[in-house]
Amino acid sequence: MHTVYVLLDIFFVIFHTSLTLFNALGWAWKKTRVWNLVTLLLTGSSWLFLGRIVGVPGYCPFTDWHFSVLRKLGKTNLPNSYLKYLFDRITGLNIDSTLVDRVTLIVFVAALAVSVFLNLRDKILSKR
Repeated sequence: MHTVYVLLDIFFVIFHTSLTLFNALGWAWKKTRVWNLVTLLLTGSSWLFLGRIVGVPGYCPFTDWHFSVLRKLGKTNLPNSYLKYLFDRITGLNIDSTLVDRVTLIVFVAALAVSVFLNLRDKILSKR
């Protein structure tokens, strides 16, 4: 059973990190812009609306599921943020959670703004 959780951990690291990078950068390629906007809107909705429902601001079900797997693997004292967990795991440091949350929000808002702008621009230009 331990092997299943190790494989799930690897899956979540790859999947969740890829999704996070796609949210931040998926607007850069015309072919992925619409999907980037969709994933950004789903992410924001999760943070806002699911967060209110479950009582955890910034709630992400992928973080919740991954951290459940990590607890099965004996990990304790997990942070509230997947990105804090990831940065700490990669660097071996204990990066300030407030800093990670602020940078995450800034990158998210910037990516959303750029994605909305470029998707609207593409839509307008396609009508010409």
